[in-house]
Amino acid sequence: MRVTICDVGPRDGLQNEPETLPPATRAELVNRLAAAKLPRIEAASFVRAEAVPQMAGAEDVVRGIERRAGTEYSGLALNVKGYERLVASGLDRVNFTLAATDSFSRRNANQSVAEARAAAAGVLQRSQLPVTITISVAFGCPFEGKVDPGVVAELAAEFAGAEIVLADTIGVATPRQVRGLVERTHAPGVHLHNTRNTGYANAVAALEAGATLFDASCGGLGGCPYAPRATGNIATEDLVYLFAGDGVDTGIDLDALIATSAWLESVLGRRLEGQVYRAGAWAG
Repeated sequence: MRVTICDVGPRDGLQNEPETLPPATRAELVNRLAAAKLPRIEAASFVRAEAVPQMAGAEDVVRGIERRAGTEYSGLALNVKGYERLVASGLDRVNFTLAATDSFSRRNANQSVAEARAAAAGVLQRSQLPVTITISVAFGCPFEGKVDPGVVAELAAEFAGAEIVLADTIGVATPRQVRGLVERTHAPGVHLHNTRNTGYANAVAALEAGATLFDASCGGLGGCPYAPRATGNIATEDLVYLFAGDGVDTGIDLDALIATSAWLESVLGRRLEGQVYRAGAWAG
């Protein structure tokens, strides 16, 4: 079995760091991930610099990318203006995110869910690039609590023409919930956080339910500036190790990926959340 892993470290991973890395360093991270044969990388976020200063200079990041055959480079947009910047940058794929709750949508994107749905529909209609629709806070919202799976299923059905990713933005989901929502929506993708140490179990549950696309972040970096206590994504190298051990092919060079996370640790000057980059791969 073959699955696609999208490393969101250059975007979701770095957006919650206290320091802002220069675009050249962020581009180097993208290039190192591509050299590790990541099939997809979320390279940049086209949001207002004053809102998320860690993501400033998205166009400069893209200009610093050394394109590798076999890697698809995507970017995040939350509105039409962000989409237009993304397209002009020359990236390969649009990741348009909208929230399942109004409170989170207003905090994260400064628009209601209805406004975000209209913007997403407009992007789908006009985009000549492939579009991923990520439904954030699909399992729980920091402001409204538990999210009705029916609301998420309705959103997924509305944008069935796009690739759908269900995001556990604040890391509250459990395997049964993930399995149930993936089966109900037929979403091919999941975006999981390990905030409460359920991220990897949730990835296995999603795989068993039919998911074939998994967001992860090198070193387990990540979080959302607008989601209190939403700590890191599942670590890409940990997920690759897990899948490889269970016979699931990712096509990723685990040793090169581990080296990338070790390099990123030196850049940030602190230990990262991932386990495998410290323990090392094991071929026993």
